[in-house]
Amino acid sequence: MSDLDELYQQIIVEHNRSPRNFKKLEGATRTAEGDNPLCGDRIAVSVKLAGDVIQDIGFEGKGCAISKSSASLMTGAVKGKTVAEAERLFAAFRDMVSGDGTADASALGKLAAFAGVRQFPSRIKCANLAWHTLHAALTAAAEPVTTE
Repeated sequence: MSDLDELYQQIIVEHNRSPRNFKKLEGATRTAEGDNPLCGDRIAVSVKLAGDVIQDIGFEGKGCAISKSSASLMTGAVKGKTVAEAERLFAAFRDMVSGDGTADASALGKLAAFAGVRQFPSRIKCANLAWHTLHAALTAAAEPVTTE
């Protein structure tokens, strides 16, 4: 295992043990729920928008280490960003973990820890669940997100 792979693994473990923004967000202006029945991951994402800016964000639920750490890192990455910036991050993250491997992970900072997930197709849905749930919240989608 390379030093970079080991660092990325440590980031995922740390965010699973002590997830950031794991909270019920009072005064949320947008919410969405997501479910990954294959792995048993269930998540709710709550966002407080101030105009077009994500003023605060929180998530609740249960899931595997990949799912929980992805949600934790995602919330830190999008807090303070505009909806458009968050949507661009969503697209870049999705391309990195489920694309053809040509996505530039270096632009994603700590989120690049999930680049290796692409090698494990059954874990891609775990990494993407929080992001698809955030997208649903930001677009005010009426239906819950499912990876089915």
